[in-house]
Amino acid sequence: MGITACFPGDTDAARTLREQMVMDQLERRGVRDARVLEAFRRLPRHLFCSEGTPIDSAYADRPLGIGCGQTISQPLMVAEMTVQLRLKDTDRVLEIGTGSGYQAAVLALLVAEVHTVERIGCLAEQAQARFRQLGFDHVHVHVGDGTCGWPDAAPYDAIVVTAAAPDLPEPLRQQLADGGRLAIPVGPRHVQDLVVWERQGNAFNRHEWGGCRFVPLIGRHGWPD
Repeated sequence: MGITACFPGDTDAARTLREQMVMDQLERRGVRDARVLEAFRRLPRHLFCSEGTPIDSAYADRPLGIGCGQTISQPLMVAEMTVQLRLKDTDRVLEIGTGSGYQAAVLALLVAEVHTVERIGCLAEQAQARFRQLGFDHVHVHVGDGTCGWPDAAPYDAIVVTAAAPDLPEPLRQQLADGGRLAIPVGPRHVQDLVVWERQGNAFNRHEWGGCRFVPLIGRHGWPD
């Protein structure tokens, strides 16, 4: 995929914090997917945080604000959502809710192509700049209503939604390839369940992973602004 082994802006201190994050927050809590763990070891999370964020906070066991009322999710939640997608290196993935770009960058270390949709233009621009800096030329950023997906590049082998919807938006269901997996937080605005759907022909098998809390998914097929 042409991703550099050493990212610009990374440091020995960050690599040490990242290794500790993987051991304490992911492995000890049951994350076993070797490819996902390696992606978390490689990717400098601190480069996706707001300017001025202390480096130890970037690797802490909690979500962090990134401005515009949005967050970069807790590392464990990013890892679990990624694991649930059961990704292959040939997959094409759609992400809804670019935010800082961290989840899309994790995906980019694991798959052939990522499309990510963000409704807030300034966040999309910042994420695109990070992707260029880090060499993720197979990540494509789009500004728009994420509840409508991105039909121009459909179907997708996997879809991940990083904001909470009252239910699964129908356009995302339609854009998921046969055999594909879709992970999305579903429920009221203040608390949700992480739900994973797997498509088998016209059937969609549903699995609930557990409780979570995300910012609301705003749009035509989500929550009103």
